[in-house]
Amino acid sequence: MIKKIACLVCCFAVISTMALAQQDAPLLTLKDAVEIALKNNYNIKLSQNNSTIASNNVTLGNAGILPVVTGDFNDNNSRQTTKQTRNDGTVNNIRNAKNSNNNYGVNLNWTIFDGFAMFANYDQLKQVDKLGVLRLQDTVQRTVASVIDTYYNLISQNEQIKALKGAIDISRTQLRIANDKFAVGRASRLEVLNAQVNLNTDTGNLVIQYQQFKTAKIRLNQLLIRDLQTDFSVADTIIVDEKLALADVLNNAQLQNPAILSAQINQRLAEINLKQVRATRYPQVGVTSGYTFTNSKTPAGFTLSQNVHGFNYGLTASINIFNGFNQNRREKNAKIQIDNAGIAAKQTKLDIESQINSLFVAYLSGLDLVKLEEANVNLNKKNLDITLDKYKLGNITPLEVREAQRNYLDAQSKFFAAQYQSKQAEIMLKQITNSINIK
Repeated sequence: MIKKIACLVCCFAVISTMALAQQDAPLLTLKDAVEIALKNNYNIKLSQNNSTIASNNVTLGNAGILPVVTGDFNDNNSRQTTKQTRNDGTVNNIRNAKNSNNNYGVNLNWTIFDGFAMFANYDQLKQVDKLGVLRLQDTVQRTVASVIDTYYNLISQNEQIKALKGAIDISRTQLRIANDKFAVGRASRLEVLNAQVNLNTDTGNLVIQYQQFKTAKIRLNQLLIRDLQTDFSVADTIIVDEKLALADVLNNAQLQNPAILSAQINQRLAEINLKQVRATRYPQVGVTSGYTFTNSKTPAGFTLSQNVHGFNYGLTASINIFNGFNQNRREKNAKIQIDNAGIAAKQTKLDIESQINSLFVAYLSGLDLVKLEEANVNLNKKNLDITLDKYKLGNITPLEVREAQRNYLDAQSKFFAAQYQSKQAEIMLKQITNSINIK
C-alpha cells in the first residue's frame, strides 16, 4: 500500500511539474511559428538556392546564342643540332640551335545558325527556371502545411490533457466520497480501492498524454530549426474554415497545384527536346575571326626570324549527311517522350483530383462529427453530473460512475479528434491548391 501511495505521489509530482512548465512557457502563435519556419527551414533554403541557380542559367550565352571570344597564347621552344650539306658540297654544322615560336591574339567563334537549336535551348532554360520556382513554392507550402498541422495537433493534444485533468478531478472526488462513505460504514474497503485504481489509471493516462504532447513539441521545434528543447505554449482554439467548396478546390488545383503545373512544364520540355533533336538535320554555320601576332626564330632555316601579325576571318559550315540512322532513332524516341509526358500529366491530374475528393470527404465528415460530438459532450457532461449526485446519495454503484466518466472522456476525445480531422483536411486541401495563407 505504501508503494502504491509513493507511486501515486510521484505521478502527481511529474504532472504538476509539467503543468507548471506549460503554464510558464511563452506563447507561440501560429503566425510566429510559420514566420520562423519560413526564415530558418533547411528545405526552403535549399529550394531557394536551386531556384536561384536555375534563374542564373537563363542567359543568351548559356543557350549558345552569343559569340565566344577568347584570348590565346602559345609558346613553343626547342634546341636542335643540325648538319646541312648544300648543293655545292659545303657542310654547315649548327649545334644546340634554339628554335622558338610563339603566337598570341584574340579569337572569336560564333555559331550563327544551328537549326534553331540555340533558341530551343533558351526556351528550355526558361522552362527549367519556371520549374525551379514551382518547386520552391511547393516546398514552402509543404513546410507551412507541416507547421500548421503540427501546431493544431498540439492544440488537440493540449485539449486532451485538459480533459484528462478533468477526469482526474472527478476520480479524486469519487475517491473522497468513497473514503467518506467508508468512514461512516456506508461503503466497503473494496469500493475505496476501486476508486483508487481509477485515479491511478487516469493519472497514468495523463502522463502518457504529456509524453505525446512533448514529442509533438519536439517535432515542431525541428520544423522551426531551433533548439529541440525550446519550451512554448500554444493557443487553445481550432477554427475550421467551413466555406470550402469542392468545385472551387478542383478549379484552383488546375491553375495552382505545383504537381499539375510541373507536369505541364515537363510536357513543354519534351516538345523542346524534339526541336533540339531535329536541329541536327540542318546545317551548322559559324563565323571565325581574330587578330593574332606570331614570332618565330629558326637559326637552321632559310629565314632566321619572322614576325607576323594581322586580322583573320572565315566561315565554317557542316551538315549531317548520314550518322548510322541515329537521327531517325532519336526523333522517334523524342516523340515517345512527348507522349509519355502527356500521359504523366493526365495521371498527375487524376491523382490530384482523387486526393482532393478523398480529403473533401474527410473534411465534410469532420465538420458533421464536430457538431455531433459537441452535442454528445454536453449530453455526457449532464449525465456525469447526475451520476455523481446519485453516487453521493448512494443510489448507484461505483461502476456506473466510472462508465459515465468514461463516456464523457470518450465524447471529449472524439470531439477533439473531429476538430483536428477537419482542420487537417482543410490544411491539405489548401496545400494542394497552393493557397495556404496565414493572416
